[in-house]
Amino acid sequence: MENKKRSFFERLTGSMSMDEEELDPKKEYLIKGLKGEKKNGSNWIEEENDEAELTIDVYQTPTDIVIQTMVAGVKPDDLEISIARDTISIRGKREESRTIDEDNYFTKELYWGKFSRTITLPAEVEPEEVEATEKHGLLTIKVKKVDKEKKNSIRVKSI
Repeated sequence: MENKKRSFFERLTGSMSMDEEELDPKKEYLIKGLKGEKKNGSNWIEEENDEAELTIDVYQTPTDIVIQTMVAGVKPDDLEISIARDTISIRGKREESRTIDEDNYFTKELYWGKFSRTITLPAEVEPEEVEATEKHGLLTIKVKKVDKEKKNSIRVKSI
């Protein structure tokens, strides 16, 4: 292999251009799919998993853990959010309502079907103190952190 300067993207991601990379016979079906050769009678590579994994952002404020994810095209009733003290699970399903013959597609990249994500939270939270909102397809979940510094004085009663 000749010593060719790699692009910024290749250095950043650690990837190699197709002509530099030795082809693995196991990956050959992906290359054929990219060149437009048909797999199982269609141009689309079939999904192996039944559920897709949501992409997320998780960050904190002084009092909350905030989780954000894109759920465009999903009705709020089709979302299920489960929270424990150290984890949160988001499940849902994006329904495809259009009926277009596969032969009429040029590109088909949108995901339709079930999706989920379970996140281990970086701090313990109060499962009862949660606020979930959706705006323009962005789901934002705010969960109150457990205040370990919080103290409560109890007055003793004489009976």
